[in-house]
Amino acid sequence: MQTELKATTRLNEWLSYLENSHFKAIDLGLERVKSVAQELDLLTPAPYVITVGGTNGKGTTCRLLETILLNAGYRVGVYSSPHLLRYNERVRIQNQELDDAQHTASFAYIEAHKSQSLTYFEFSTLSALHLFKCAKLDVVILEVGLGGRLDATNIVDNHMAVITSIDIDHTDFLGSTREQIGFEKAGIFRANKPVIIGEPMIPQTMLDRAKELGSQHFCRHLDWTFSQQGQSWTWQTTQSDKKVRWNFLTDLPFCQIPLANAATALAAVQKLPFEISLDVVKKSLAEVELIGRFQTLKPECLEHLTQKLNRHVSQLPQMIIDVGHNPHAARYLAEKLTALKAQSSGKFIAVCGMLKDKDAEGVLEPLLSLIDEWRCVTLGGYRGQSGEQLFVTLQQVAYQYQQTVQGGYANSVAEGVKSAVEISNENDTLLVFGSFHTVGEFLTYSQE
Repeated sequence: MQTELKATTRLNEWLSYLENSHFKAIDLGLERVKSVAQELDLLTPAPYVITVGGTNGKGTTCRLLETILLNAGYRVGVYSSPHLLRYNERVRIQNQELDDAQHTASFAYIEAHKSQSLTYFEFSTLSALHLFKCAKLDVVILEVGLGGRLDATNIVDNHMAVITSIDIDHTDFLGSTREQIGFEKAGIFRANKPVIIGEPMIPQTMLDRAKELGSQHFCRHLDWTFSQQGQSWTWQTTQSDKKVRWNFLTDLPFCQIPLANAATALAAVQKLPFEISLDVVKKSLAEVELIGRFQTLKPECLEHLTQKLNRHVSQLPQMIIDVGHNPHAARYLAEKLTALKAQSSGKFIAVCGMLKDKDAEGVLEPLLSLIDEWRCVTLGGYRGQSGEQLFVTLQQVAYQYQQTVQGGYANSVAEGVKSAVEISNENDTLLVFGSFHTVGEFLTYSQE
C-alpha cells in the first residue's frame, strides 16, 4: 500500500495508512521523528514558536493567542489535536483550515523523504511543520499532544513555553502523581526562554526544571493573577520590569473560553516581542471561541437534527457540548452546570461516552448530583468503551457516594441522543460530553 500512495491519493486513504504504519499507536520518544525533521530541515517552522502544554485548556489558550496575534497583523499557524470532525482541523494557517489536497501533498513529501517508521501523530506533526514552513509565517503555535518531554512537538526549540494546568491524566505514560506529570510537561521548557504557567498549584518538579534551565518563569499567583469584577474582569502582575507589557488591565470583556485559560494567554502576551495594543486584546477576547468547550448550540445549528428527531427546534432542550474527558475538566464542567442549574427549572440530561483508558470514576463523580437522567453511550475503536460498561461504572460510583442515578445506556451516540430527546422538553438541558469522539460523533450526526 505504501508505494501506491501519492499526492493525489484521497486524504482518508492517507490517514488509514498513517494509523497502521507503525507497530505502536503511541510510541513516545524524539529520536525517530527528530531525525526525519533534521533531514527535511523542519526544526525551524517560523521565526517565533510558542509551545503550549498542560492537562486541560491547551486548545482554548492556543486559540486566544492565535486570535490576538492575527488581529495584531501577524501571519500565524496553529497545530492542535485531536480533531472533532475532520483531520483538516489540526492545522490552521491564517485562521483557515487547509484543503485535502494540501495535506495529501505534504504527506507525500514526508513519505518520500522519511528514513524512519513514524506514528500517526509523529507523521502529522512533521507534515504540519512542513506546511508552516512553506507558508512563511511569523509565528507558529504548537499544542502538545501528550505530556511534553517526549511529545513529537518537542523536537522544535520554542521561543516561549506555556503551561495551562496540571492534573492527573494519561497515567500510563506520564506517571501517577502531579509531581511526575509536572516533570514531563516541563520538558517543553528551554534555557533562558520565557515560561508562562497558568496552573495555580505548581508542582515543585516544574519549578525546579525552570530554575535549572534559567527559564524566565512567569507564574500565576506568584507573578500574575486575575479576578472577576462584576460584568468584566481584571488581569494584573506584580512584576514591573520592562518585559511586562501592562501591569494592570481592567474592564476586560468576558469571553467564550474559560477565564483561567484567557488569563494564561494574556500572561503569555505580556512576554511576546511583538507590537500588540490593548484594543487588539479586548477585540480578541470578544471574538474568540472554540467548538466543544461548554458550547451551547444555536438553533440554526440544529436544523438537520430536528428533521431526524421529528421535532420543531422550539421543542428541543437547550443543547450543550463539552469535550472534557478527565477529572480536572469534569470539575470545571460541574461549576458551569451548577451556575446554569440555578437559573433553570428543567431537567438536566447527559449523554456521556468515554474511552476505556480514561478515569471514568473521576469524571462522573463531580456530576452525580447535577444530572437528572443519564444515557451512557458506546464509542467505537480499539480505545472505545461500551455504554453498558460505562453505565455500570456510573452506578458503582453513585453507590460509593450514596446516591442514585436514573437512566440507561445506548449502543451509539446517535441512539443515546434520540433517547434523551424523547424524554425531554424545551425547558430541559441536554449535555453531550465525555470525549472528543463523543462530541465529534454528535456533531456529525446532527449536521450530516
